Amino acid sequence: MSNLPANTAQSAARLGAVQALYQREMGGDSVAKLLHEFHSHRLGQEIEGADYADADTALFDDIVAGVAAREAELDTLISAALAAGWSMDRLDKPMRALLRAATYELVGRADIAAATVINEYIDVSHAFHDEKKAKFVNGLLDTVARRVRG
Repeated sequence: MSNLPANTAQSAARLGAVQALYQREMGGDSVAKLLHEFHSHRLGQEIEGADYADADTALFDDIVAGVAAREAELDTLISAALAAGWSMDRLDKPMRALLRAATYELVGRADIAAATVINEYIDVSHAFHDEKKAKFVNGLLDTVARRVRG
Protein backbone atom coordinates (compact mmCIF):
# COMPACT_ATOMS: atom_id res chain seq x y z
CA MET A 1 0.00 0.00 0.00
CA SER A 2 2.95 2.34 0.43
CA ASN A 3 5.88 3.38 -1.66
CA LEU A 4 7.03 5.96 0.89
CA PRO A 5 10.38 5.22 2.51
CA ALA A 6 9.81 6.10 6.14
CA ASN A 7 13.19 7.41 7.26
CA THR A 8 12.42 8.01 10.90
CA ALA A 9 10.56 6.15 13.60
CA GLN A 10 8.06 9.00 13.77
CA SER A 11 7.51 8.99 10.00
CA ALA A 12 6.98 5.22 10.08
CA ALA A 13 4.51 5.63 12.96
CA ARG A 14 2.51 8.21 11.00
CA LEU A 15 2.43 6.12 7.84
CA GLY A 16 1.42 3.04 9.83
CA ALA A 17 -1.28 5.00 11.65
CA VAL A 18 -2.80 6.19 8.37
CA GLN A 19 -2.77 2.60 7.08
CA ALA A 20 -4.36 1.32 10.31
CA LEU A 21 -7.04 4.03 10.26
CA TYR A 22 -7.79 3.24 6.62
CA GLN A 23 -8.10 -0.44 7.54
CA ARG A 24 -10.39 0.50 10.44
CA GLU A 25 -12.67 2.42 8.10
CA MET A 26 -12.70 -0.41 5.55
CA GLY A 27 -13.39 -3.24 7.97
CA GLY A 28 -14.51 -1.71 11.21
CA ASP A 29 -11.67 -3.35 13.17
CA SER A 30 -11.39 -2.38 16.81
CA VAL A 31 -8.50 -0.23 17.97
CA ALA A 32 -7.18 -3.11 20.10
CA LYS A 33 -7.20 -5.47 17.11
CA LEU A 34 -5.45 -2.92 14.89
CA LEU A 35 -2.77 -2.15 17.46
CA HIS A 36 -2.09 -5.85 17.97
CA GLU A 37 -1.95 -6.57 14.22
CA PHE A 38 0.33 -3.66 13.41
CA HIS A 39 2.65 -4.33 16.35
CA SER A 40 2.88 -8.03 15.52
CA HIS A 41 2.84 -8.07 11.72
CA ARG A 42 3.43 -4.65 10.15
CA LEU A 43 5.58 -2.15 12.01
CA GLY A 44 9.26 -2.89 11.47
CA GLN A 45 8.48 -6.04 9.45
CA GLU A 46 9.23 -7.17 5.91
CA ILE A 47 6.04 -7.35 3.83
CA GLU A 48 6.03 -8.55 0.23
CA GLY A 49 9.77 -7.93 -0.05
CA ALA A 50 9.63 -4.39 1.36
CA ASP A 51 11.18 -3.61 4.72
CA TYR A 52 9.11 -1.36 6.92
CA ALA A 53 11.09 0.93 9.18
CA ASP A 54 10.88 0.52 12.92
CA ALA A 55 8.14 2.80 14.13
CA ASP A 56 7.71 4.89 17.24
CA THR A 57 5.02 2.60 18.63
CA ALA A 58 3.96 5.05 21.35
CA LEU A 59 3.23 7.70 18.69
CA PHE A 60 1.51 5.11 16.46
CA ASP A 61 -0.69 3.93 19.35
CA ASP A 62 -1.53 7.49 20.37
CA ILE A 63 -2.57 8.52 16.86
CA VAL A 64 -4.72 5.43 16.21
CA ALA A 65 -6.41 5.48 19.62
CA GLY A 66 -6.71 9.27 19.63
CA VAL A 67 -8.42 9.38 16.24
CA ALA A 68 -10.83 6.63 17.26
CA ALA A 69 -11.70 8.44 20.50
CA ARG A 70 -12.09 11.88 18.93
CA GLU A 71 -13.28 11.09 15.39
CA ALA A 72 -16.44 13.24 15.48
CA GLU A 73 -14.49 16.26 16.78
CA LEU A 74 -11.77 15.75 14.16
CA ASP A 75 -14.30 15.38 11.35
CA THR A 76 -15.96 18.65 12.42
CA LEU A 77 -12.61 20.47 12.27
CA ILE A 78 -11.75 18.96 8.88
CA SER A 79 -15.22 19.67 7.45
CA ALA A 80 -14.99 23.31 8.57
CA ALA A 81 -11.73 23.66 6.60
CA LEU A 82 -13.10 22.13 3.38
CA ALA A 83 -14.20 24.36 0.52
CA ALA A 84 -17.89 25.16 0.17
CA GLY A 85 -19.76 22.21 -1.29
CA TRP A 86 -17.25 19.65 -0.04
CA SER A 87 -17.91 17.12 2.70
CA MET A 88 -15.99 14.33 4.39
CA ASP A 89 -17.97 11.83 2.31
CA ARG A 90 -16.51 13.32 -0.86
CA LEU A 91 -12.95 12.50 0.23
CA ASP A 92 -11.56 9.05 -0.47
CA LYS A 93 -10.89 6.78 2.50
CA PRO A 94 -7.09 7.11 2.49
CA MET A 95 -7.46 10.91 2.49
CA ARG A 96 -9.94 10.79 5.39
CA ALA A 97 -7.55 8.58 7.36
CA LEU A 98 -4.62 10.90 6.68
CA LEU A 99 -6.52 14.09 7.54
CA ARG A 100 -7.91 12.57 10.74
CA ALA A 101 -4.45 11.46 11.87
CA ALA A 102 -2.89 14.84 11.11
CA THR A 103 -5.74 16.78 12.69
CA TYR A 104 -5.50 14.61 15.79
CA GLU A 105 -1.83 15.54 16.12
CA LEU A 106 -2.61 19.23 15.65
CA VAL A 107 -5.30 19.08 18.35
CA GLY A 108 -3.92 16.48 20.74
CA ARG A 109 -0.14 16.73 20.44
CA ALA A 110 0.84 20.30 21.31
CA ASP A 111 4.34 18.93 21.98
CA ILE A 112 4.84 18.48 18.22
CA ALA A 113 5.23 21.65 16.13
CA ALA A 114 2.41 22.30 13.67
CA ALA A 115 4.93 22.70 10.83
CA THR A 116 6.36 19.26 11.62
CA VAL A 117 2.90 17.67 11.59
CA ILE A 118 1.97 19.34 8.30
CA ASN A 119 5.24 18.46 6.57
CA GLU A 120 5.15 14.85 7.76
CA TYR A 121 1.60 14.31 6.48
CA ILE A 122 2.39 15.97 3.15
CA ASP A 123 5.12 13.32 2.85
CA VAL A 124 2.68 10.56 3.86
CA SER A 125 0.19 11.82 1.27
CA HIS A 126 2.68 11.00 -1.50
CA ALA A 127 2.27 7.31 -0.62
CA PHE A 128 -1.41 7.46 -1.57
CA HIS A 129 -1.98 10.50 -3.79
CA ASP A 130 -0.49 12.72 -6.48
CA GLU A 131 1.14 16.13 -6.01
CA LYS A 132 -2.15 18.00 -6.48
CA LYS A 133 -3.63 16.20 -3.48
CA ALA A 134 -0.45 16.79 -1.47
CA LYS A 135 -1.03 20.52 -2.01
CA PHE A 136 -4.64 20.04 -0.86
CA VAL A 137 -3.34 18.35 2.32
CA ASN A 138 -0.94 21.25 2.89
CA GLY A 139 -3.66 23.89 2.52
CA LEU A 140 -6.26 22.10 4.61
CA LEU A 141 -3.86 21.26 7.45
CA ASP A 142 -2.52 24.81 7.46
CA THR A 143 -6.10 26.06 7.89
CA VAL A 144 -6.80 23.57 10.69
CA ALA A 145 -3.52 24.43 12.42
CA ARG A 146 -4.28 28.16 12.41
CA ARG A 147 -7.72 27.47 13.90
CA VAL A 148 -6.66 25.06 16.65
CA ARG A 149 -3.24 26.45 17.53
CA GLY A 150 -3.86 30.14 16.94
